[in-house]
Amino acid sequence: MQTIITLYILIFGLVIGCFLNVCIYRIPAKQSIVSPPSHCTSCGTRLRPLDLVPVFSYVFLRGKCRYCGEKVSARYPLVEGLTAAVFVILYFRFSFSVEFLVAIFFSCILICIAFIDFDFKLIPNGFVLAGLISGIALFVYNFFYPVSIYGDGTWYNPLIGMVGGAGFLFLVAVVGSLVFKSDDAMGMGDVKLLAAVGLFLGWRLTIVAIFVAVILAAATSLVLMLFKRLNGKSTVAFGPFIALGTFIAMVYGWNIIEFYMGFIPK
Repeated sequence: MQTIITLYILIFGLVIGCFLNVCIYRIPAKQSIVSPPSHCTSCGTRLRPLDLVPVFSYVFLRGKCRYCGEKVSARYPLVEGLTAAVFVILYFRFSFSVEFLVAIFFSCILICIAFIDFDFKLIPNGFVLAGLISGIALFVYNFFYPVSIYGDGTWYNPLIGMVGGAGFLFLVAVVGSLVFKSDDAMGMGDVKLLAAVGLFLGWRLTIVAIFVAVILAAATSLVLMLFKRLNGKSTVAFGPFIALGTFIAMVYGWNIIEFYMGFIPK
């Protein structure tokens, strides 16, 4: 039974990943996500159902459009496979529960934000608003049924996370602007995203998410600089690292905290 449920969730994740591809491609271009129907971005031919089977269509067509032969970006199966993997991991973390449903919704938002910010260094306000709504839903649900993600039943936990997370990043943005004399040191989209993350995770896991995001961003920047893909004047989108840090905190945050507390003398 467990295997069957996992398979259903995997398939569901692949289908949702296909939809997320549409959002990632069309929303930054300010296009409708429902019209026109899915089509080849090279020749404009409307795609048939067999062309839209997540991952498998890409594999069977060898990464090319059936109609014009142009290469199809590997990002499409990447997003589909990533979404499916995220759904399965969250299922094993939360089982089938309200937390699971809210977590997969929030994770879909994070996936879209990560790829859009990577491409355009932009975090659309609509995604931040959707993230806040999911955080509010979990916050309200916690009044009736305490959720494990907060770690305790205190009602103000997520509010501290929202204010603290956004406030910390806002302070970094202000200090960065003064030190580097640039308004691009930290985007306000990142600040607003951390408000949604803080409300969703609560203050403890928000600290973990920020810590992981900063470590990953620093390590990535160092590697890019070593390979001369990044210089002192270049900027790196921080949204993908916030998204990854948030997911890691969502799934393994309490394990990370427990591991860290083990080094503190009692």
